[in-house]
Amino acid sequence: MIRELGEKKPKIHPTAYISEAAYVVGDVEIGENSSAWPGAVIRGDFGKIVIGRNTHIEDNCVIHTPDGVEIGDNVIIGHSATIHCKKVGSNCLIGIGAMLLNDSEIGEECIIAGGSLVSPNTKVPNGSLYMGSPARLKERLSEKRLAELHEAAEAYSELAAKYRQLGYQGDVRK
Repeated sequence: MIRELGEKKPKIHPTAYISEAAYVVGDVEIGENSSAWPGAVIRGDFGKIVIGRNTHIEDNCVIHTPDGVEIGDNVIIGHSATIHCKKVGSNCLIGIGAMLLNDSEIGEECIIAGGSLVSPNTKVPNGSLYMGSPARLKERLSEKRLAELHEAAEAYSELAAKYRQLGYQGDVRK
């Protein structure tokens, strides 16, 4: 379901797929070929949420932050992840059940491992694998791992296009 909140109305690119079971409200922008899957909650009621191109918000994720968040291009946010941070750079994978807390920033081409907790104000450098609770640098990503990130985002864009062809694209309600 896609809802306006007062003057705040989601702006969703026509090529994006939004499941009828996702909830998108308020000041939200979703870029081309991106997707929000069943149970995803994207609440732009306090701060603006900007989601780039080819970015995929998997089932049961929550994106909500007091000051807004920018999520780059070619990002996969795994099932049940909580995004309450300031920024997720492009070409990232946020693992299943990961939690990114207030004012944290994830650089470009990063992986946050499933179940990890990124503490408030943490700055994750480009090309990093962070893991644990609290999340810490585990390793620098290899060129092979980086290529796999790009391929995964493209595969998700293709899957979203198949769902979009089913004809249902959420609805906008006040």
